[in-house]
Amino acid sequence: MSAPKSPVGKALLYVVLVFLTCVFVGPILFILVNSFKAKFSIASNPFALPLGDMWVGVENYATGLALSGFFMAIVWSFVITILSVVAIVFFCAMTAYYITRIKTWWTSALYYLFVFSMVIPFQMVMFPTVKISDMLHLNNPWGIVVLYLGFGAGLSVFMFAGFVKSIPLEIEEAAMIDGAGPIKNYFLVVFPMLKPTAITVAILNAMWVWNDYLLPYLTIGLSTDYKTIPVVIQMLVGSNGNRDMGAMMAMLVLAIVPIVVFYVAMQKYIIKGVVAGAVKG
Repeated sequence: MSAPKSPVGKALLYVVLVFLTCVFVGPILFILVNSFKAKFSIASNPFALPLGDMWVGVENYATGLALSGFFMAIVWSFVITILSVVAIVFFCAMTAYYITRIKTWWTSALYYLFVFSMVIPFQMVMFPTVKISDMLHLNNPWGIVVLYLGFGAGLSVFMFAGFVKSIPLEIEEAAMIDGAGPIKNYFLVVFPMLKPTAITVAILNAMWVWNDYLLPYLTIGLSTDYKTIPVVIQMLVGSNGNRDMGAMMAMLVLAIVPIVVFYVAMQKYIIKGVVAGAVKG
């Protein structure tokens, strides 16, 4: 869709874009501003600038880091996110390639099962998931990677399959004529061509895993040393409902910064990956 050429159309487009910018950037600025306020000022003047008696500098950051064990949470969040994303990209790409190229009734059924899994709310399966993870001893950082692989496979396989369908078979046949076997053909010919979609899948899943609270809370819990950043931030809420809003805002800022930097650096690949994965009629 081309941009409007009339002045009125351009003005309306700018208004819409400014509104959307405020909608998405506003909450981040709200958290950033309040992270420098005294905790009582956040409740009484949430939208005011941190001036005068409201300004506490980096005190909230120091309080949050001292009380929450935030440094270890950063380590485990990075470990879980990186391992989960690598597992999702590696296994889902191979799965999508196989079920796309091997045309049987059960590969078609498997593909539709992956697609169907995207519409099932997590709340429907969270209690069985917790029970099974306890039985299989998946309630640890390495086990939760397996769970993220399962929950992230639906969308990832769908996106990879869409791209594989657009790859001409002649390219793989030429590699096979040159002596490449199925495994060599996939890793040296097909997988490099999946790079745009692989980067898109990695970005989307990294943002999801990094910010996820419910699955780590339900499986790993609060009593272990493997807590992730969202779980640690929630622990700033006291047992009687009291909470240090200043420290929570400061920890939210520190939690947002890595994923925002990652997204800004990689956002150009998202459109490329989605366009590359489009199947032509």
